[in-house]
Amino acid sequence: MGGVNPAGRTSGHQAFRRTVLDALPKAEQARTLLGLAAMMRLASRDADQRWYDASGQELDAEALVAATRDHVLNHTLIRRIEDPRFGAEGLPANRAASLALDAPLTFRVRRRQLPAELPPTWQVRELDRHNMEVTVPAGNMDVMLPESRPAQVRTAGQLPTGFDASQLYRSVHHPKGLSMSVFAASDCLGNSGLEWDILRDRLDPDSISVYAGNSIGQLDEEGWGGLLQSFVSGKRATSKQMPLGYGQMPADFLNAYVLGSVGATGAALGACASFLYNLRLGIEDIRAGRSRVVMVGTADAPITPEVIEGFRVMGALADDDSLKALDALELLTDADYQRASRPFALNCGFTMGEASQFVMLMDDALALEVGAEILGSVPDVFVNADGWKRSISAPGIGNYVTLGKACALVRDMLGEKALRERTYLHAHGTSTPKNRTTESHVFDAVAKANGIHDWPVVAIKAYLGHSQGSAAGDQLVNALGSFAYGLLPGISTIDRIADDVYAERLRFFQHTIEFDADASFINAKGFGGNNATGVVLSPKVTERLLQQRHGEAAVAEWHERRETVRAKAEAYHNEADAGHFQVRYRFGEGVLEGPELEVGSDIIRIPGYAQPVSLDVHNPFGRFNDEDS
Repeated sequence: MGGVNPAGRTSGHQAFRRTVLDALPKAEQARTLLGLAAMMRLASRDADQRWYDASGQELDAEALVAATRDHVLNHTLIRRIEDPRFGAEGLPANRAASLALDAPLTFRVRRRQLPAELPPTWQVRELDRHNMEVTVPAGNMDVMLPESRPAQVRTAGQLPTGFDASQLYRSVHHPKGLSMSVFAASDCLGNSGLEWDILRDRLDPDSISVYAGNSIGQLDEEGWGGLLQSFVSGKRATSKQMPLGYGQMPADFLNAYVLGSVGATGAALGACASFLYNLRLGIEDIRAGRSRVVMVGTADAPITPEVIEGFRVMGALADDDSLKALDALELLTDADYQRASRPFALNCGFTMGEASQFVMLMDDALALEVGAEILGSVPDVFVNADGWKRSISAPGIGNYVTLGKACALVRDMLGEKALRERTYLHAHGTSTPKNRTTESHVFDAVAKANGIHDWPVVAIKAYLGHSQGSAAGDQLVNALGSFAYGLLPGISTIDRIADDVYAERLRFFQHTIEFDADASFINAKGFGGNNATGVVLSPKVTERLLQQRHGEAAVAEWHERRETVRAKAEAYHNEADAGHFQVRYRFGEGVLEGPELEVGSDIIRIPGYAQPVSLDVHNPFGRFNDEDS
């Protein structure tokens, strides 16, 4: 796994550790804070392992943690939006107006700033080669008046302050989501402890798949946002904005610049369930034998004025006025903004977040063969729609089916006792009044049907906000952290559960708790009726399943091979904790256009790829004899 979200870096469970920080031993707390300080450019480490603060003063690690702790804590997770446009500067906008001119209006303007098609009543006189004088006759004149509008939403789950993925590789006007994708996929490869080129060379190139995208597309200025603004902002559209805005572009970037993959690719867009939709595609490829390795991920960077305004006018976001009313406040402080997301408590809307998460899926035989570090396993993802609806954005019935199926699978695989006592829920938990009642009823009803009591519920949007299509990715990698540390993050922003939450058979908790889980249910409820529930099994349970299928000897050999992989992964973590990131971006390398290939009837050989692409395809449809055709 690899990625980045408001809690930090995914590899080495850094982001997970930030969500359970107070429950960790002091040494783990210090490691987490120091790694975040380096990521945020508050600290640096040289080749001799000496640490320095941002001013270049040498400090030991303990002193550096003490000096940066408050800044790290206050500039990670959900907080006041740091973009100046959401503060005193205001959001740039235009207001349409009609000016009533009592007398002709004369003004000077640069030649290149004149409209290409002038209104027929304008009189234009050349002053010099660059400047023109324009006279507009008396009457009505339609104009756009620039203004700055105060932001009505000022809180979001933002990446750690000071971290900018685009500065870590040769990014040229890449939308933020794509820069995050490059970083996240690179982090995943580094965390794996495997050499990608070596792994790729042992496989048919067609047995590697990539499924990655997002729920909205790239809507910042470098993507579709700038393209759609170009006519009204007076800026020129660029040749990159259109192609780089597409929702499947994270997958395209991985294929072209990170992995060099020629296998299956694509993106499934399903609103807030998009990560699980892509995860499902990867699982199906492996289960069907079409792929042996699949990179699955999403990247969403929706903290832009337009996207936030779109969700605000829907009544979906926790805006300033609603937060004030919720707590009877006249002014909101930084601490109030940090508590904006309150899943399953009295709340007023969700809080926007940004994140990119990638996981590497592998068939079990290959994982054993290469000594892969197995963080868990995903046997299935269930997807169901809501049926008939009044409002396209309202919750419906599909989530009962997805969670019910997921529980049935765990019960069949691990038994009744494991389902009832050693599983927990990773809630969608958006922090809207509607979600707290509808999702809790789904959980409570399914718990009752399966004889479950005190089912633990985790809701990490309290820490991270809602990263749209990447939300379930945040949940999944957090679940892998819980398996590794035996801890479940509490819903730290709440005082008590709301009275309209169905909690008879559920266990909500404010502070981190210890819990030994065999499985977690990753739940997503997306706009439009995009419901999905994924099952993720712990590494302990996964190893038992591997022994059952492959035998103890094969698992013992895997343990031996895994030591080398673990050492390489730990070396990567050590460098990443110092802010030394190994971003893999290979622009223009090994480019092929077709004539270089060796094309046969049963294989295609590609220069630069050790194994040929097999053209042996599965035919389940029957065949004619030559004389019948």
